[in-house]
Amino acid sequence: MQIVVAGQGYVGLPLAVRAAEVGHRVVGYDVDPHRVQQLAAGQSYVEDVASSRLRAVLDSGVYSATADAAALAGFDIAVITVPTPLRDGVPDLTYIESCAQTLGEHLRPGATVVLESTTYPGTTEELLLPILEKTSGLKGGVDFLAGFSPERIAPGNKRWSFDGTPKLVSGIDAKSLDTIKGFYDGIFQTTVPVSGTKVAELAKLIENTFRFVNISMVNEMAMLAAPLGVNIWEAIDAAATKPFGFTRFTPGPGVGGHCLPVDPLFLSWKVQQELGVPFRFVELADDVNRHMPDYVVRRLVEALDKRGMTINGSRILLLGLTYKYNATDLRNSPSARVAELLINLGAEVRGADPNIPDGDDTKLIVTRVDAIPEEITASDAVVLLMDHTRFDLPMVEKNAPYVLDCRNRLSGPNVETL
Repeated sequence: MQIVVAGQGYVGLPLAVRAAEVGHRVVGYDVDPHRVQQLAAGQSYVEDVASSRLRAVLDSGVYSATADAAALAGFDIAVITVPTPLRDGVPDLTYIESCAQTLGEHLRPGATVVLESTTYPGTTEELLLPILEKTSGLKGGVDFLAGFSPERIAPGNKRWSFDGTPKLVSGIDAKSLDTIKGFYDGIFQTTVPVSGTKVAELAKLIENTFRFVNISMVNEMAMLAAPLGVNIWEAIDAAATKPFGFTRFTPGPGVGGHCLPVDPLFLSWKVQQELGVPFRFVELADDVNRHMPDYVVRRLVEALDKRGMTINGSRILLLGLTYKYNATDLRNSPSARVAELLINLGAEVRGADPNIPDGDDTKLIVTRVDAIPEEITASDAVVLLMDHTRFDLPMVEKNAPYVLDCRNRLSGPNVETL
């Protein structure tokens, strides 16, 4: 089949490459010409897609990347994997709208459009479908098929592969569901059909809200445990010995990335708009998680004060700037807020992260350095925000005068945990 994957980011590129590998002819469409240029050269910027895999499907002719909408003509199935950010707490679906308009111009009878972008319940049928119908002049469920299948990408996850993670599928009608399920059956080991698009849309938000709320709970517990004289990490480890009814979550400097700080608030916004009531769990969790960088800085200020130092003029090294363990992604990383707060207090802040591609240096507000012994020793304090594998943590323990460890990876008289 002729497949279009609209959006070649962390969601779209893995899908496009995998679809090409199983025998489809795939067009990877992206409006960013720089991305398209990289892809055409066989250079992957997504950590879960090796450049060697990308080059293999390029060389075989089953995959191509383009920013030219004319190349979308004749598709059998188009999958939308574009961003859905929040703007001042309001879901921004303009990328979906623009993509639907473009696909609608090339939509033909018998074709299928699938939305994978995370959004609130009702988006597929209330937003996507009308745009496709208006642009194409065709009728959904009669002339063309449509549905929603939420992405479940976990960058860097070694336990659950892209195709090994069960895939939820839904359609606007029975025929749409059958076609969409058949397509994903050839890509994923397991597909899970649900009764409608709203169910699938809500399921995705439940998944991420579950994590968001539980992370906020342990973050708040960490803030309470310290003044109570309790080691939160030991208490969590103890609770995790229970073989049922408990899922282990750990505290940290905040939440980041493309999902957790965003997706639960889609549901909160929708509930407020449709029902006129707040989603109190999400709003409280958001408040806790957004203030974790403030807590990290407060702990650091207190630690330096005990050592007869002030944060103003101190040299602080932040280790691990990406939002997730071993990831390369800086989006919504709490490290940016930690750095901003420290700079505003007069600290000299540097950052080390071996995972960040060189081209992303411009996104940092701190001077980027290597985590070498000389840099560690020269710092007044080191803050371990993300414990990437490539860090030499024993070296940090040995050379740092003081460490605030937000990941419970270090030990010694010069180390305090969050």
